[in-house]
Amino acid sequence: MDAEDVLRARLEGLRREHRDLDEAIGALEARGTGDPLTIRRLKKQKLGLKDQIRILEDRLTPDIIA
Repeated sequence: MDAEDVLRARLEGLRREHRDLDEAIGALEARGTGDPLTIRRLKKQKLGLKDQIRILEDRLTPDIIA
């Protein structure tokens, strides 16, 4: 497994975790039983994952100067 494969596997894991958090937040908000602080923390964690995903995508996509 080369470095790019490792990055792609990590990226897929982060995307899965981001998707899971999105579903959990949606469920808590839909039921109305979620603690606002917990929901806020989950959203902040989700944003952190999004930043990590963006960084990995940038590393995997070569810069092409046109």
